[in-house]
Amino acid sequence: MRYDIVVVGGAIIGSSIAYHLARDGRAGAIAVIEPDPTYEWAATPRATGGVRQLFSLPENIRMSQASLAFYLDFATTMAVDGAPAEIDFRRQGYLFLTGGDDAAVLEANWRTQTALGARVELLDAAALKRRFPSLRVDDVALAALSPDDGWLDPYGALMGFRRKARSLGVAYLAERVAAIEAGRRSVERVRLASGGAIEASAVVIAAGAWSAEIAATAGMRLPVEPMSRMQHYFDVPAGIEPLPLIRDLAGLGMRPEGKGFIGGVADWSVPAGFDFEVDHGYFERTVWPRLAHRVPALETLKLGRTWRGHYARNTLDGNMIIGPWTGGLANLYVAVGFSGHGIMHAPAVGRAIAELVLDGGFRSLDLAPLSYRRVVEGKAYAEKGIK
Repeated sequence: MRYDIVVVGGAIIGSSIAYHLARDGRAGAIAVIEPDPTYEWAATPRATGGVRQLFSLPENIRMSQASLAFYLDFATTMAVDGAPAEIDFRRQGYLFLTGGDDAAVLEANWRTQTALGARVELLDAAALKRRFPSLRVDDVALAALSPDDGWLDPYGALMGFRRKARSLGVAYLAERVAAIEAGRRSVERVRLASGGAIEASAVVIAAGAWSAEIAATAGMRLPVEPMSRMQHYFDVPAGIEPLPLIRDLAGLGMRPEGKGFIGGVADWSVPAGFDFEVDHGYFERTVWPRLAHRVPALETLKLGRTWRGHYARNTLDGNMIIGPWTGGLANLYVAVGFSGHGIMHAPAVGRAIAELVLDGGFRSLDLAPLSYRRVVEGKAYAEKGIK
């Protein structure tokens, strides 16, 4: 079996790559290898779905801007046979809260964001309370509100990319990769767990938290590991004004969802690895007190359900790794290590990988600082402030 390009991993990053490769017909035959077409254990459907410009690095801000524009027209762009690809994109804003120690960083980030055209407001505690009266603000020194940002349905976005890619002729193979087999200078074939093999002119690894073990079969080291995160849905009492997606100084993240909210607090003490077991006491011990602190009306919330997903965490610096294997196989590319930012950057990343493979370099956005070279050189390129 032979394809011109093989993408390993068919969730939102892999499917965006497949779509962008296929959309102008230059890529030839494309296959996406995805072992679970139901995506039961994939990170994408279990994610919050936020899209924001509140970063410190110019590359991340510009990718978010490109993705925001793409998602605004997603339903039409991804339509197949006249059926729109709905993703329920809500531009209800992002809000970062910080205490005194990090206020200078938040302000410096604001300067970078606004210089790049992002609409971001800085609010002191009094202005924040006027804007969102349900919030407790006595411990907030400064807040950043980006009203053009928001969130979407992660599963809807994934399936939109997948359906559109398939309509353009991309083959989705329900297989698992056993190994990537290399010759002296390039990948020769992808070996499947079922016993078959696929020859390819180019291979892209976009398998999320599973990427490092797949890359290792070709001899490539990726500093990417699974980081387990719990999320919770809870119903809330009436009377709370519409809120943006909030990230606060205690590690709490929350956003509206239907008649309630989705939220959680990252437990950074959890060891790396896949863990889908739910700690049913964690919400009451850790999350609920922080919710009630930030929004006192949430003292009377009702927990609905809890689930776990996994970040593909880049242990070098928490940012994605994109591009060819510097110093390794010339036709092996990666789009990995998003550390929770995959959905918000998927459209921009799909376009960037397509440019690298088809045109030999970045055309729309220069993402060279996020390449594999920094892994080789051990030079972190990390965000400043809340991640």
